[in-house]
Amino acid sequence: MKIQDLLRKDVMLLDLQATEKTAAIEEMIHSLVDHGYVTDFETFKEGILAREALTSTGLGDGIAMPHSKNSAVKEATVLFAKSNKGVDYESLDGQPTDLFFMIAAPEGANDTHLAALAELSQYLMKDGFADKLRQVTSADQVIELFDQASGKAEEPVQAPANESGDFIVAVTACTTGIAHTYMAQEALQKVAAEMGVGIKVETNGASGVGNQLTAEDIRKAKAVIIAADKAVEMDRFDGKPLVNRPVADGIRKTEELINLALSGDAEVYHAANGAKAATASNEKQGLGAAFYKHLMSGVSQMLPFVIGGGIMIALAFLIDGAMGVPQDSLGNLGSYHELASMFMKIGGAAFGLMLPVFAGYVAYSIAEKPGLVAGFVAGAIA
Repeated sequence: MKIQDLLRKDVMLLDLQATEKTAAIEEMIHSLVDHGYVTDFETFKEGILAREALTSTGLGDGIAMPHSKNSAVKEATVLFAKSNKGVDYESLDGQPTDLFFMIAAPEGANDTHLAALAELSQYLMKDGFADKLRQVTSADQVIELFDQASGKAEEPVQAPANESGDFIVAVTACTTGIAHTYMAQEALQKVAAEMGVGIKVETNGASGVGNQLTAEDIRKAKAVIIAADKAVEMDRFDGKPLVNRPVADGIRKTEELINLALSGDAEVYHAANGAKAATASNEKQGLGAAFYKHLMSGVSQMLPFVIGGGIMIALAFLIDGAMGVPQDSLGNLGSYHELASMFMKIGGAAFGLMLPVFAGYVAYSIAEKPGLVAGFVAGAIA
């Protein structure tokens, strides 16, 4: 699937009227709802705002990619919107935003839309492409612009590219594994190529691990860059100089990260001291940033249990409601009939795993594998 297959001409907004973040989000969602791609305004808005609460999807350079994988979405859709006034979107660079790609992904869908979204990030990283988007006056011109640029993306640099043989490896990951993961990948590959540095970037996205680093890649690498807002597999980098930053820095401070990785100043990562993972420079991660990263690692792993359990319990009530429950047995609503009771038990089991999984992966983020047992057990006790 190409990004053109997800860009719907009927929902595009080529003169977005809102000038404030929430109003802009609502205007875009209304277009998705009015054209039938989203079934419930409030449910989808809640998902979008929950993602924005983690970190702004205003990536800077006038571009924002609000996104949600949401039960209210009927089919994978990307809404393009252009503002002629600029929107105060709380972007990472603090500047107004005028280009928007609102990504609506249905729950339980296959991963083809994720590949298309990764492709979208390649287009946006091309020199001059965003400026051309700012000049379009019709939906057909938007599609035509993508068609003209398709197939022209350069292959990622994955081998030493300069005379000294500098080669680094990187991992990108955000809590939802959609936009920021792939934007950081493209930024790292683009800037490394401009600097003449070889690089291979692994993505920990919603579709799983992409472009996975091999033991040989890591052995050859001079240093490692982790641009992630959740825990990633770290033991494999034992003994390597390692730069560890939020995924937003992979997009906005790309050259700085690469220079730090190659400078020799990055601390060497030792897997035995997992709770003291190396940071990008002599300045340590603040308490708030560390707390946020550990918390989000737990939340991202817990969410499927919450969502799945909630759906099962809702189905239990729906079945009993449809089949009927006597007035004197309303206290058993949701488990009165055998079928409803089965769904209720499944949902309850999923909810029962919620705290152990959350605590387990918070502990994993703090102390890696040695923390899993303590986290899961403590979560079960809680």
